[in-house]
Amino acid sequence: AADIPCSAYQSNSARIEWKFQKGSSLVLVYYDSKLTEPYENRVRFSPTSIYFNTVTRKDTGKYICEVVGSGSQIAKSEVNLIVQGQQRLPGPSGRFPAPHP
Repeated sequence: AADIPCSAYQSNSARIEWKFQKGSSLVLVYYDSKLTEPYENRVRFSPTSIYFNTVTRKDTGKYICEVVGSGSQIAKSEVNLIVQGQQRLPGPSGRFPAPHP
């Protein structure tokens, strides 16, 4: 799990967008008051953060929170997320192996 804060949030914010940047690619996470399809089942949105129920190495990258205020001023905050560790995959029986101490 990962909780990514939006330090640009202000209580008078008119619009909030979240974007994910990896290399030259930019993907919308939260846009037009809703989570986008790849994120809707594993991310919770609040005005001050996004919370991932699960993360994988593919989620490593820069998350950009862009906040548009009531006077059309734009504030941004960025968080670099690095997901480390090995992904556990089910064995031939379909069960996950026990973690090694």
